[in-house]
Amino acid sequence: MKRTRLATAVATAVIALIPATASADVTYPDPQPVTGQQIIHDPTVIRLKSGGYVAYSTGGVIGARVSKDREQWDDAGNAFATPPSWWYEYNDTGDPWAPDISYRDGRYWLYYAVSSWGTNHSAIGVATSPTGLPGTWTDHGKVFSSEKTDAWNAIDPAVVKADGKLWMAFGSYWTGIRMVQLDPKTGKAIPGAEVRHLATRPDAPYAVEGPYVVHHGRYYYLFASYDACCAGVNSTYKIRVGRSTSVTGPYVDSTGKSLLDGGGDLLLAGHGRYVGTGGESVFRDAGQDWLAYHYYDATDSGTPKLGLNKVSWDSGWPELR
Repeated sequence: MKRTRLATAVATAVIALIPATASADVTYPDPQPVTGQQIIHDPTVIRLKSGGYVAYSTGGVIGARVSKDREQWDDAGNAFATPPSWWYEYNDTGDPWAPDISYRDGRYWLYYAVSSWGTNHSAIGVATSPTGLPGTWTDHGKVFSSEKTDAWNAIDPAVVKADGKLWMAFGSYWTGIRMVQLDPKTGKAIPGAEVRHLATRPDAPYAVEGPYVVHHGRYYYLFASYDACCAGVNSTYKIRVGRSTSVTGPYVDSTGKSLLDGGGDLLLAGHGRYVGTGGESVFRDAGQDWLAYHYYDATDSGTPKLGLNKVSWDSGWPELR
């Protein structure tokens, strides 16, 4: 699960450095009702070409949930029966994090990260499937990696197409969110490609991670999770957003402050029983965008659960319903 215990000690201080939102209702909407297997962390969701939905998540060997109606979710095991052997180079449990599912060129693509808590000795991998369902994935190995000498952390992948090119946003702490261009044939990073910088915080430990990029109208919108996850009801996760006319940035918030200078409009924060909202992704369903995320349920001992909200673009910025 997402990554550093250092954030807990500094969360209060760094929150004060982030500007107030200009685009979200301060009361925040509750997630849409869901039933069945609600436990999830870092969800990525897609509507399948065959009908119904699948969600993948941190936990297990990339945990899977399926739904016929986006409301009732059932456990569907894991994306893989066993971890690919190369994962053990990055942790000793074969435990992947924060998957990202997409569809292009007649196949489903599943990106994911392997690492250990508190280190940037990390890698992002990719697998493909003809159906998108668990048990049908073929792993293709490493897409991109980072080492302790790097100023970034190769986890939390999110893939987006822009102007005929394929890009992957990624990053967690270690100076924040980055982006690299991918080869669309292999789905892997182009050798020697520039590692671009999209968002960070003013001070260490640079508590921003889990990017997701959405193209809407004239703009690319960068969603990211700020502050500390993975601490149950003590989690301070929240989702902020900026936008740019270019997929590679610069991204700014509604006040014009750069996300490289700590900017970002507050889209969703914990409220009531819904604590530590983050680990987000966006999926499209019948012309409607949806935000998928996890929250820690304060009425259930801080258990991480699935949150889904409609995304409205009426103001030119994402707002949740």
